Amino acid sequence: MKNENKLKYEKYIMNISMIGSVLFMIAEGVMAFWTRSHSILMDCIFDLTDLIMIGPFLLLVPLLYKPVTERRPYGFAQVESLFVVIKYSVLLAITVRLVWDNFYAILHGGREVDGGKIAVFELIVCACCLIVYMLLHYFSRRYASMTIQAEIYIWKLDVISSLGVSLAFFVEQFLQKTTWNHLAAYIDPIVAIIMSCLLLVEPVKMIIHNVKSLILFAPDQEIMDSIRQIAEHHMDKIHYDIEFLDVIQTGRKTWVEIYLTSHNRIINTKILLQLRNDIRAELQQVFDQVYVELIPSLPDE
Repeated sequence: MKNENKLKYEKYIMNISMIGSVLFMIAEGVMAFWTRSHSILMDCIFDLTDLIMIGPFLLLVPLLYKPVTERRPYGFAQVESLFVVIKYSVLLAITVRLVWDNFYAILHGGREVDGGKIAVFELIVCACCLIVYMLLHYFSRRYASMTIQAEIYIWKLDVISSLGVSLAFFVEQFLQKTTWNHLAAYIDPIVAIIMSCLLLVEPVKMIIHNVKSLILFAPDQEIMDSIRQIAEHHMDKIHYDIEFLDVIQTGRKTWVEIYLTSHNRIINTKILLQLRNDIRAELQQVFDQVYVELIPSLPDE
């Protein structure tokens, strides 16, 4: 798919996600204020954090498709990684604070909320999130960048978390009618803590991954092995060997530099060009924007 089409699909998908986030954020904010529920507040903050980052990112998207230059050897790819780090760092800080607030609430008798209203509201939210998720999943079949995949993951998480919260507050309504009714006040803080802990996993993983990208660390060993295997598959046909493999990933861009040697110490530039094209064509099936350079390894003497 051409970059123009990729840009079109990405902006279209991000706009759908942004509109959905705005509507849900407003609804959850009003409901959190009305019911004093921290479970709904957690959802609202998650959507707000996502929304704050979508706006500026929509302005950044066209820049991610500009070619690299001598002034910007990595283009704007690192800006995308920086955006992700900031987004998830803010979410992480807020989540940790909410966990503490809800632990405090548990230690002081829980929190009384209208569980019936919350259960019905979250069930409606779950259905609406599922619609948005299916829309994003449908349009992403043509093209899905790292950012689009992150947005789809967030909506999928919204579906699961909303359903879980709804079921938890239906249980709270059941407890109200039993001898265990004194436990009902603990449902909201407990659900909020569980949601927070589940939401902590993804921010930590994404922060670590994108910090590595920012400081240009090599990707995970699994990615390195995959690239090496693809390169060796094509190089074995013409009796070339990999002397050293250098891979850099930042944002959606991947740079692959392969230092190679020839069995007969003769490098044919025509063969080298075809080899690079073959390796790049196969890597493009795995990576979004990949750059491949083959560099003959020269002896020290």
